[in-house]
Amino acid sequence: MSALVTFGETMLRLTPPDDDRVERADSFEVHVGGAESNVAVAAQRLGVESAWLSKLPETPPAARVIGALREQGVDTHVARSETGRVGTYYLETGADPRGTNVVYDREAAAVRTATTGELAVEAIEDADVFYTSGITPALSETLVETVAALFSLANAADTHVAFDVNYRAKLWTPEEAQDVLRGLLPAVDTLVVAERDAEVVLDRHGAAADVAADLAAEYDCETVIVTQGADGATAVHDGETYDQPVFEAASPYPVGTGDAFVGAFLAERQRGGSVADALAYAAAAAALKRTIPGDMALFSHEEVTEVIAGASGGISR
Repeated sequence: MSALVTFGETMLRLTPPDDDRVERADSFEVHVGGAESNVAVAAQRLGVESAWLSKLPETPPAARVIGALREQGVDTHVARSETGRVGTYYLETGADPRGTNVVYDREAAAVRTATTGELAVEAIEDADVFYTSGITPALSETLVETVAALFSLANAADTHVAFDVNYRAKLWTPEEAQDVLRGLLPAVDTLVVAERDAEVVLDRHGAAADVAADLAAEYDCETVIVTQGADGATAVHDGETYDQPVFEAASPYPVGTGDAFVGAFLAERQRGGSVADALAYAAAAAALKRTIPGDMALFSHEEVTEVIAGASGGISR
């Protein structure tokens, strides 16, 4: 039995080397990544047994995805399909003022047709925590229904439901997202939302503590975390407010930082840590992820605790 179970799409990421343009690249670095599987990997690396549910075709790219997650110790429950494909995305990096651009190529991905009837729902029923993000219902109408059904199943099994709004403007409009999320959020126990997403999607403005308290009251969430980028994170839990600053870090690899934050927070809470301790743990994990290439948070519990303790980088001999 896995303590944490996640559900969502995982893709292959193709990145041109040396900040090159996709249109002229002769080679690509290949990574495996998806919000939900990234969370599972982070929690697994931090000592919490984790699993990932999804749907993939019977193809070599799908085998690459499954193999990468199993390599990190994540249990995989994957429905297999004779149709569809593995989604890919191109990450084109660049220094300011160009910035970084993501180009999705995920049409007809097999996961878009996933239903509860073909997923290993017993893994959710047996888990302590079930997690997905707003990316998943953004992918198709079928997945809106599937996520809603999985939330209902988790609620009935007394499995804690965690959800990150994780808004992606290239997948749906704020209005579309708001309409769907209003139907999903009443089932959520732990809600994570970036301050900008709270404003754009959930129409919440003001201080982070007020936004968190308002969302907790409206949707009856046990915990609401509002992340604020360089300004840290604020959580409201059972009426109490907790603030957590960021840990400074070099930032060459920002992709997956939010997922590392969520995975570490859920892992520390699973170990019995307080909300305050879990926020510090999550912030330290996010800082570490910014130094690690790829989407996955390949760090250890010891490394996270060293960041909290104030250890600086250097050569370990």
